[in-house]
Amino acid sequence: MRKANREIQDKAAIRAIMEEALVCRIGLSDDGMPYVVPMNFGLGENCLYLHCATEGRKLDILRWNNRVCFEMDLLREIKQGPESCGWGARYESVIGFGRAVIVEAPAEKRAALDRIMEHYDAESPFSYPDETLAQTAVIRIDIEGLTGKRRE
Repeated sequence: MRKANREIQDKAAIRAIMEEALVCRIGLSDDGMPYVVPMNFGLGENCLYLHCATEGRKLDILRWNNRVCFEMDLLREIKQGPESCGWGARYESVIGFGRAVIVEAPAEKRAALDRIMEHYDAESPFSYPDETLAQTAVIRIDIEGLTGKRRE
């Protein structure tokens, strides 16, 4: 990281940012072209859970190349400066890398969907009719690396 004084090394602080963030942007590589998608997500143990339709570009890419990058951030404040290039922001962000796995087992899909619902403060118990579950793809990103950054 270029500005070492902004790096967050405490894993609990990084996890707290991930718990507060509302959007996870995943970066994929579609035959050498970048493709970024904002998604709702849930947190597991050293993994993220995402959900989507059972077909589409994102899944097509992941079946070919399961390497992903993801980003989430918390914009706390825009700080105006005396001139245009003097503006700044107070923020916290996380960037991670990992491998995506399309979850097939119904029990793991339900558990993953529970994590997503809990992330947005929904109250359990949750119910997923078999028909809905069959029409929902769940992606697990196994996290291989994380970095955090903060600007006060």
